[in-house]
Amino acid sequence: MDLRKVSLATLPGVGPKRLESLQSLGIENVYDLLFYFPFRYEDMEAKSLDEATDQEKILLKGVVASDPVVFRFGYKKNRLNVRLLVENESIMVTFFNQPWLKDKFETGSDVAVYGKWNQNRRALTGVKVIDVNNDDSIDSVYSVNKNIHQKTLINLIKLAFEKYHDQIDTVVPEFLREKYKLLNDEQIVAGVHFPKDAEQSDEARRSAKFREFFLFQCGLQSIKLNDNQGNVGIIEGYDKTFIEKFIQDLPFTLTPAQDRVVKEILSDMDSDHHMNRLLQGDVGSGKTIVSVIAMLASVTAGYQAAIMAPTEILAQQHFDKISKLLAPLKIRTALLTGSQTKKEHDFITSDIADGKTNIIVGTHALIQEGVDYKNLGLIVIDEQHRFGVNQRKAMRQKGENPDVLAMTATPIPRTLAITTYGDMDVSRIDQLPAGRKKIETYWIRSQKIEQMYQFVDKELSTGAQVYVVTPLISESEKMDLKNAELIYDKFTELFGKKYKIGLLHGQMPNDQKESVMNDFSDKKIDVLVSTTVIEVGVDVPNASVMVIYDANRFGLSQLHQLRGRVGRGEKQSYCILIADPKNETALERMKILTSTNDGFVLAEEDLKMRGAGDMLGNRQSGLPEFKVGNPVNDINILEVAQEEAKRLFEDEKLMNSPETETLKSFISDEFDQLNNFD
Repeated sequence: MDLRKVSLATLPGVGPKRLESLQSLGIENVYDLLFYFPFRYEDMEAKSLDEATDQEKILLKGVVASDPVVFRFGYKKNRLNVRLLVENESIMVTFFNQPWLKDKFETGSDVAVYGKWNQNRRALTGVKVIDVNNDDSIDSVYSVNKNIHQKTLINLIKLAFEKYHDQIDTVVPEFLREKYKLLNDEQIVAGVHFPKDAEQSDEARRSAKFREFFLFQCGLQSIKLNDNQGNVGIIEGYDKTFIEKFIQDLPFTLTPAQDRVVKEILSDMDSDHHMNRLLQGDVGSGKTIVSVIAMLASVTAGYQAAIMAPTEILAQQHFDKISKLLAPLKIRTALLTGSQTKKEHDFITSDIADGKTNIIVGTHALIQEGVDYKNLGLIVIDEQHRFGVNQRKAMRQKGENPDVLAMTATPIPRTLAITTYGDMDVSRIDQLPAGRKKIETYWIRSQKIEQMYQFVDKELSTGAQVYVVTPLISESEKMDLKNAELIYDKFTELFGKKYKIGLLHGQMPNDQKESVMNDFSDKKIDVLVSTTVIEVGVDVPNASVMVIYDANRFGLSQLHQLRGRVGRGEKQSYCILIADPKNETALERMKILTSTNDGFVLAEEDLKMRGAGDMLGNRQSGLPEFKVGNPVNDINILEVAQEEAKRLFEDEKLMNSPETETLKSFISDEFDQLNNFD
């Protein structure tokens, strides 16, 4: 039976008001109730006083030694004291604001009390009284709100299980349950809600985690399959000889990782499947040249290609690089941004619509009304997490289902790659070009800032350029953080007579920002004081020093992105972090960053320390709200679930077998996008 279609009103005691209370927890039907799992357990195994540790929550069993007494103090406040004899020792038990428990204690009777143990006072602050004959060694604890109590919710779950336990459909196919020794859904519900001991709850939760991850991955696979079957891709039969010669004629050799990724992308483009691929690579790993090869391949197949960047500075940089690389090939490129004059805009868009322009580089201006493409075959979206879903969708709608290559220099942890980008094929450039020197990273406290000034002076004297990054633009009364304007004044005071100091921040007009960046690129500015607007993509090979104020205010991945602005030339590069960490987490962040240059390692650590919401922004994280599994802590189960979901969806015979009928029905209803396998 599909319990998602069974009303909660079928349970005794559930009227309109109780129904509303359950809905406030997101419980809409009997299925939701049965799979509303506890978030933790309390150990109900009675402990001896010798085993108890200070402030530990424990269960004590004893005999009531005296009548309980209720003391009242303040408005609606009271304290219930009762003395128990536990292992021949007199123990005072205190309950706050639960006077009704007085009736539970009768002198000479056996009782069991759960609460927090105070070792020094040899006393217990009681939480609840337990049935002394209760055999369960652990108690389930649920996330509730003011609308419904723990006890009420537990009783309703018990009622639902008693009534419907034999009608709970198992969605994970039997061959997978046998392979991984997993419980069926009825056993999962029983074991998670009503475990007799920790071993039973662990076994049930392991099965529940796999089930949850597996269903999610099946949903992603169904969306991906639906996309491939419903949207036949463009077959970009590119000129292989031409592309091979272009790669051979490059002034550098592709790394093995770049070569592998190029093959994956070109294989997609040459097939009738719609390409939806994410290219992730650490800072400086060479993603741009890979995207140029892909766009050139699209052009040789008779199509147009476009690359969309999040900022005008980055778009201009891409345009300059691409134009230079393709100049000998007579490939027509164009730059389209929002700051161009109407005359420039009209001229460029006219050539795009006529098909005279082969490769178009731009910002969100590429998706504006009035920008029409003759035959768009490939879209490259750079720093794709900077664009919203609607912007990416609008870009795809500019052509007849063009192939999509999304790129990011923000290293994506395995967890997010599997969840947030689970419907995409992922390519990864996991090595840097040969000869690239490791950036030396140092952390100093603010009282040693004079050492930083001396170091910067020494580097400037060798002709190096310096980035100085701060979290704020101007002074803030709320936070004592160094700000860009103050630091600009300080650096001007120290170095302004010999060197040119520049200032850059997000509130400047675009043309002013572009002018400052161009001056820095042209070595007209020696020290650039900036907010994090320089975080993504900016390429100034002569810049070899990065100074970051209040580094503890940034996440690991963001610090790594900032560090990646240097180390792009032949000079030895340095990153100096200035921070006064106030806690262990911030201190650990500094230690990790100074110990490794591997962005993927840092991304994993960042996710563990901050969580997906903080790391990418709550609205952008894309990490689903899993009820049982934790994608970070349970990454191994998540990866196995992904592999099995992929394998299952690739096996058409198995997907059409009776064994997967329940699974298909569940996913079809849950995701509402599963196509017909028959």
